[in-house]
This record gives sequence, structure tokens and C-alpha cells, in this order.
Amino acid sequence: MKLTNPIQNIRNSYKEVMIKKDHCSCRIPQADKVEEIIELTREIIFPGYFSDSHISEVPCLAHTKRVVRRLHKLLKTQIQYSLLYLADREKSKELKKKSCTLCVDFINKIPEIRKMAYYDAIAHYSGDPAAFNLDQVVISYPGLYAITVYRIAHCLDKIGVQVIPRMMSEYAHRVTGIDINPRAEIGECFFIDHGTGVVIGETAVIGNNVKIYQGVTLGAMSLRKGQQLKGTKRHPTIEDDVTIYANASILGGDTVIGANSVIGSNVFITKSVPKNMVVTTKEAELVLRENKKNGTI
Repeated sequence: MKLTNPIQNIRNSYKEVMIKKDHCSCRIPQADKVEEIIELTREIIFPGYFSDSHISEVPCLAHTKRVVRRLHKLLKTQIQYSLLYLADREKSKELKKKSCTLCVDFINKIPEIRKMAYYDAIAHYSGDPAAFNLDQVVISYPGLYAITVYRIAHCLDKIGVQVIPRMMSEYAHRVTGIDINPRAEIGECFFIDHGTGVVIGETAVIGNNVKIYQGVTLGAMSLRKGQQLKGTKRHPTIEDDVTIYANASILGGDTVIGANSVIGSNVFITKSVPKNMVVTTKEAELVLRENKKNGTI
């Protein structure tokens, strides 16, 4: 099969339709390495769960050193790529030093991330009667996976790493169907049950002990203004001990769901709800008739 013409057609398309990187000369963070960083960090957060060898809940020093050093090497390089991409006027030597500092800052914060991830795992186990034990939650629940990746990405964003946090959150989105922006603020003991279709926007604020189900959207009222809305509070605030059932949509930066409230399935909310409220829609009227023709509605 001759490829001369197809290759030339592709070359021509490069001139006709240009998809340019903002900084074409710079290398950008690599998706496969970012995914490996996630898994190495999860191995540190939940020791014994994601290792090829038998590891106890308190792994030996040699194992911890090996994983942390591998994480440091990978993350430092990817941070350096992100810094070069965003600030190509700075000297490479200076950025290399800065990337190392940011990397160590992140590793120093892993104990804090572990604590939050532990609370999230307990919330999943305690809140789901179908859970066999905590191990099952850690190794298989998509909600906990998405939240753990969010905790990692959020920490990186907080210390000043750019590009990589969003790559992490979008990877978790692809894997789980749960979309959590790394800049959202989420408190302790967060539980996402089932999870598919959950969307949590950039400026959403979620308190402690919040439980949400599949299909929930914590979104913005309107994105017609696009970039003009950057930096504004566009997504709702959910206070402590709130439960939000499946397919509810809560929109708007001024919308606050008061503590200890319950939001029912399929509810659409654009205004604040006081504390201790139960919000539901009117029950739909069901129509029953005899099925005279099998399978026909």
C-alpha cells in the first residue's frame, strides 16, 4: 500500500488547519507520566493496596524510599515541563530549581492528603450498606478514586503547580465518569455514591460530611460570557451534612444549600435553601393501562 499521497495530504492539512501550541518550542507535561504520578501517590496514601509485592499497612523504610524517590523524579520533571511551558522567558536552570522545590512541597503534604483520603474512605464505607469492608472501598469504589485524585490535584494547585492538576482531574473523569475541578474546595468525609455523571465546578465549595449521588451537577448558571467570568464565584456552596440525591442540579455562585438539608432526585435549584430543609419535586402522576400488545407502549 502506497502512503505517499496520504502523507502529503496530512502535510498539506498542517498548513491549511493550524493547531498551534501556545509555546511551540516547549515540551508540555506528558499524560502517561501524570497517570503514573497519580498511581504512585495512591500507593503512598494507601500502602499495601496497590503494590505488586505484599506490603503491610506500615511498609518498610526501603519500600517507602523507593516509591517516594520514583515519585519525586517523575513529578519534578513534569512540573519543570509545566513551568517551561508557561514561562519560557525564565532560565531553564532557575525553573529546574523551582520544580524541585514545588515537588518537595507536595511530598511534604502527602500526610495531610492521606488523612483526608482516610476520612473519605470511612465516609464511603459507613454510608454504603453494600460495602463488604473498607478494603473493598479502597480498591474498587470509583467515588473514592475520583476524590483521592482530586485531593492530589487540589494540593498541587494550591502550592502553585499549573496544567498538571487539570490533567489529573480529567484523567479521573475519563476513568470514573466523575468530573471534579481541582480548584473546588471540598471538606472532610466526602462521599460520592455510584458517581457516574457527577460534575463539581471550579468555584464550588463543599463542607464536611456531604453525600452526593450519581448525576449531580454543582454548576454555573450561564457560560455565555465565557472567559469574562474567570475569577468569579460561579458555582454553589454546599454546607455541612447535606445529602444530594441522583440527578439534582444546583447552579449559581450565590446559591447556598444550608447545613443538614436533603435535596431530592431530579431537583433543579438556582436559589439558596435554608438549613434543615428537605427539597423535592411534586410526585409525578403515573398512568397505568393494560398491556394488550406485548412490548408495545
